[in-house]
Amino acid sequence: MSGVDGIDEGFYSRQLYVLGCDGMRRMGTASVLIAGMRGLGVEIAKNVILSGVKSVTVQDEGLTDWADLSSQFFLRESHLGQNRASCSLQQLCLLNLRVQVSAHTAPLAEELLRQFQVVVLTDSSLDDQKRFGDLCHQNGIKFIVADTKGLCGQLFCDFGEEFEVLDRDGEPPASILIQRVLKDDPGVVICIDDERHKLSNSSKVCFSEVQGMTELNSLGPVEIKVRGPHSFSICDTSNFSEYEIGGRVTEVKEPLVLNFKPLSEALLDHEDLTQSDFGKAARHQTLHLAFQALHDFVGKNQRLPLLRCQSDADALLDAVKELNATAQLQELDEAAVRKLSFTARGDLAPVNAFIGGLAAQEVIKACSRKLTPLRQWFYFDALECLPEEEEEEEGAVTLPETDFSENGTRYDGQIAVFGSSFQEKLKRQKYFLVGAGAIGCELLKNFALMGLGAGEKGHITVTDMDYIEKSNLNRQFLFRSQDIGQPKSECAAKAVREMNAAMNITAHQNRLDADSEAVYNSDFYMGLDGVAAALDNVEARVYLDGRCVEHKRPMLEGGTQGSRGHTLVVVPHLTESYGTGTPSSDGAIPLCTLKNFPHRIEHTLQWARDQFEGLFKQTAENVNLFLRDPEFVERTLGHGDVEALEVLEEVWSSLEDKNAGGQRPVSWEDCVAWARCRWETLYNNDIRQLLHCLPADKVNDNGLPFWSGSKRCPHPLTFDPSCAMHMDYVVAAANLCGQIFRVKGTTDRASVRNVLQDVHVPPFTPKSSVKIQLTDQELDAERKRESGDPEKARLEELKKKLASASLKDSAKQMWPIDFEKDDDGNFHMDYIVAASNLRAENYDIPAADRLQSKRIAGRIIPAIATTTAAVAGLMCLELYKLVQGHKKIGSYRTAYFVLGTQYFVWCKPHQALRFQVAGREYTQWDDFHVDGRHDSGQQEMTLEDLFSHIKEQHDLTVCSLFCGRASVYNRHEERLKLSVSEVVRMATKADIPAHQKVLQLVPSFSEDEDCPSVPLIRYRLL
Repeated sequence: MSGVDGIDEGFYSRQLYVLGCDGMRRMGTASVLIAGMRGLGVEIAKNVILSGVKSVTVQDEGLTDWADLSSQFFLRESHLGQNRASCSLQQLCLLNLRVQVSAHTAPLAEELLRQFQVVVLTDSSLDDQKRFGDLCHQNGIKFIVADTKGLCGQLFCDFGEEFEVLDRDGEPPASILIQRVLKDDPGVVICIDDERHKLSNSSKVCFSEVQGMTELNSLGPVEIKVRGPHSFSICDTSNFSEYEIGGRVTEVKEPLVLNFKPLSEALLDHEDLTQSDFGKAARHQTLHLAFQALHDFVGKNQRLPLLRCQSDADALLDAVKELNATAQLQELDEAAVRKLSFTARGDLAPVNAFIGGLAAQEVIKACSRKLTPLRQWFYFDALECLPEEEEEEEGAVTLPETDFSENGTRYDGQIAVFGSSFQEKLKRQKYFLVGAGAIGCELLKNFALMGLGAGEKGHITVTDMDYIEKSNLNRQFLFRSQDIGQPKSECAAKAVREMNAAMNITAHQNRLDADSEAVYNSDFYMGLDGVAAALDNVEARVYLDGRCVEHKRPMLEGGTQGSRGHTLVVVPHLTESYGTGTPSSDGAIPLCTLKNFPHRIEHTLQWARDQFEGLFKQTAENVNLFLRDPEFVERTLGHGDVEALEVLEEVWSSLEDKNAGGQRPVSWEDCVAWARCRWETLYNNDIRQLLHCLPADKVNDNGLPFWSGSKRCPHPLTFDPSCAMHMDYVVAAANLCGQIFRVKGTTDRASVRNVLQDVHVPPFTPKSSVKIQLTDQELDAERKRESGDPEKARLEELKKKLASASLKDSAKQMWPIDFEKDDDGNFHMDYIVAASNLRAENYDIPAADRLQSKRIAGRIIPAIATTTAAVAGLMCLELYKLVQGHKKIGSYRTAYFVLGTQYFVWCKPHQALRFQVAGREYTQWDDFHVDGRHDSGQQEMTLEDLFSHIKEQHDLTVCSLFCGRASVYNRHEERLKLSVSEVVRMATKADIPAHQKVLQLVPSFSEDEDCPSVPLIRYRLL
């Protein structure tokens, strides 16, 4: 698919929404040099190549050793002793065939650097960083340094004397409707209150469509000052005309020019650090000195500090103190310096993934000039991953130094930090990964490098029901072009086995929901050590979280949206679960807004999508149901007369052809006529009817105009075959109509115009009986109201017509269409764009281009490889803590970040919520486990036995009991002598599935009947 402006939209579809076409074009002209092909370097190279620059050269003069295999995912044991860059080249080339990738195995030289727009140094000396940094600064080359040592990371950016950022945050300009404007100094703009304006101080805006105070419309961009979520002040409006009605505020995004210092100069400025964790400000200022001291240590000793060597740690700390004599830090984190010394020989895949994701994002900023670059230093540490100190009378218990010695294995880089005992425990882990998409691929890569589940008793189960598409290849790096159409889970499992042959991994293609509980049952979860969620929707996350809470299993969760990312760890009995802290995802647009009062392009796009589903899918499905289900009509009537009338009218008209009064086409000309008449109905007649009921000059009871604020007064459109958008709608709608009826269409507009000349468009006469519902409550009431005599008569007429044997002919079958946004030849997006923008024109809403329309209507989550890598890295750092069994909630981290603007928030997770029942304290992790076997051991408990057990064990009296929504017991005395499973079957009116081993029962207790939360009863069946 050629896609937008020559850019391969099929490959870059998600990234386009982050960088835009202009940003992608600039990316396609940039050449990048990445020096160092250990784990960090290859992580950066992978993300940069996937992003779509013109060319990438990877440089490394070193030879592969065992330690490289800890984090370099393109190196194998067969590469030992060979050049790292050369061995990585083939795999790097296969990531993106649109990017020229080459390897350079000689030492870095100035002549080489001058050939590139961006230079990235990893695994480099401070002398090289200064020397090459000065060269790049003087020659206008963007310069980036990235480094990781054990659990610590460093990033530096120098984009030159003047670097122009064309779009500082990548967000679309805010566009807000005005409620009113006050005449004052300064003037105050009050926006409609259906959403926050999201502007910030010093933002600039322009005005349009303002009536009354028309001076605003001719103002240039004006700077604002935020007063609240729905208001802001502007310039002096005291001498302007009186504001009357209407108006829109649109944010004006202006370029930002930034100045950078060369590294040799920026080294001396310890204040110029981007704060990534405000709880670690002193630590990261200390790390700025510690990394410099580490370079000095290596220069003097020709090696990094020895593992767990106290004398080396003392020497490094002394060097840091010497540097601080000049820097004069108020607080020096000496413990962090010692830990850095102890672990500096470590090379960890998760840390490289995080820092590598950030560094690659800076490369993208340098090339695309979109998003705000790092200014200029960034430090990161995850030292809380180290074992928690166990205090005894004689001091802290630590592992022997021999546990950290290098053994010539692929895990040496990890053993250097955590020890060989931990490595063996990591290899025995049994984990369940749900999702093998972007985050899932990155997690599996990290799992393979870490050795998670790679031991004799370890295992990874991965499930994903999806198949690989071209658009996945841009960020799901385990897949290649030849994998398109194959199951994601199987291809991902195969790829990580190639990285680490010891991986024990099983791939499934199951959707995770109630239907797969026969596979993922209680025995399955109880056999796990933990779960990782790499899902793309809240509902699936909440379901998985519930299963983890039920079985007391930890869960790692992460997600991305463009350059935004978040991670969360759920720890049994310690933190709250994902579902507890998740806000409602109900962001549905009110139906009355969609139906009559749209004011944003999102509204018209959702309306267009609803039109598509109703016209080309739901009606066809209903027709097919009618043809095969004798009870369809009666069942539809049970939904209420108003809804039934709408459904049955559509079914009948789709079954009966035009000469019998229906709408079923028998020719292409009929399809065109249907599309033309549909256009007239939607964009002329319906609007004229609305204005007949609610005239443009209508006022409310308070005397204010009805059409004001979020209610934009529409105007009807007049069809013009010379207008491209009008024809776009007719051509797309006619072809889609032909598809559901199996009538061959065409894209020849000249022939369509010829057909249109003979189409009869019925005249429109407004109906005074029509009532417009102003709220969703009124719409609901309309659906539920009793139908009048004419409607009842029409329903009876339809029932008789549909009973005709001729309509039951199987040849009347239709072919429903499932919406597919990524096929440019199927007319789906053609219809959506035209339908939405025509309605936007009705309501004077700014139109959306095809790319924006696809993102909104297709509900696309913008995604890039950099954010995905960073999220997976942070999730795996939490995994280290889970495997070690960290007990302190302060050891864990919840993360929120925006790589586009270098915004980071790390905080400890929320504690598990506590509640009381009858004076005793519980959390959501507490429940009552009951073995359903009767004391005699031969038969199941009765309900009375269960209640007695709860009373004896917990001193609580059950007064009611539910299973799901079914009432199992509520003073049903006759049920007490029945077995629990029998009562549950009776209450739910369903058999208990054979695979279900545990019933989840919700009690209430007479000791505290009004308690909103109670421990559940987990009743194990025989």
